[in-house]
Amino acid sequence: MPRQLRVAAAQSGPVARNEPRASVVARMIELMREARGLKADLVVFTELALTTFFPRWYIADPDEIDSFFESAMPDKATRPLFDEARRLGIGFYLGYGERVIENGVARRFNSSILVDDRGRIAGKYRKVHLPGHSEHEPWRPFQHLEKRYFETGNLGFPVFDVFGGRMGMCICNDRRWPETFRVMGLQGVELVMLGYNTPVHYPPAPQHDHLQCFHNHLVMQAAAYQNGTWVVGVAKAGREEGCDMIGQSCIIAPTGEIVAQCTTLEDELIVADCDLDRCREIQQNIFNFGLHRQPQAYQLITDTKGNFSITLGGCSKIPLNPPLVKGGRNNVP
Repeated sequence: MPRQLRVAAAQSGPVARNEPRASVVARMIELMREARGLKADLVVFTELALTTFFPRWYIADPDEIDSFFESAMPDKATRPLFDEARRLGIGFYLGYGERVIENGVARRFNSSILVDDRGRIAGKYRKVHLPGHSEHEPWRPFQHLEKRYFETGNLGFPVFDVFGGRMGMCICNDRRWPETFRVMGLQGVELVMLGYNTPVHYPPAPQHDHLQCFHNHLVMQAAAYQNGTWVVGVAKAGREEGCDMIGQSCIIAPTGEIVAQCTTLEDELIVADCDLDRCREIQQNIFNFGLHRQPQAYQLITDTKGNFSITLGGCSKIPLNPPLVKGGRNNVP
């Protein structure tokens, strides 16, 4: 029998800076009820789903910064979401700002959790590829201060056996990096969930603005195909506090084909039946890692962080950054 998982992608429209969490959670619950009405087993929400995308502002007041983070999950604000999920018998993915105290020090991450159909947290992920900058850059029409407000995720790219399959998570900019999906692919991932807040305008390279939607789908479709996995990408979309953000929330098959896609920039739900056994079409054939990968040829990927400069008109290569690791061998099949 096929391992069918009916998945809903719950796109969010804009969240105002002063919109209370209770209002956002109520919107999410409505989408969750709609998903369950369509017999979905799992609903995927977006990145930083509970608040506006606050890294677009330079904020000096630490208390104001902390107001965008959750210090427990669930907490008072999100408890109704967990309770409703348990009542409906549906699981969910949720992105949020996580603040934890470790050894007396406050740490902040851009995180996501996977909750099973009994309302229990089955997995956690912390965003690894933080985009943007760390200092105030007043020339920008809006900031992108993720490197200021978050630490780099320290949990790696784990996968979780739940919902009858092998599930993975990542967040927004992670989707642009092939290593994100390859690490999960090497663990046999069958469905990857991710939320994103992606502006239409990219101040450092505005000539790419018209390509934002194209690039959004390009990286997710390539990742799905190259790793033989379902991918569910969910946006916070529309004009949020004067910043236009792309939508295009979608569900992508292991063949790289988009099987469902949102058509608005508002709260919207799409659903698709994800046959997890279809992952084998790719994982056992075109991208059979054990048969075709040659990790001994890829050592530069893990030995070097930065780029190499190539001398024009010649073939000499001068590393801009020295190798992080000398020697060694990657023997992962």
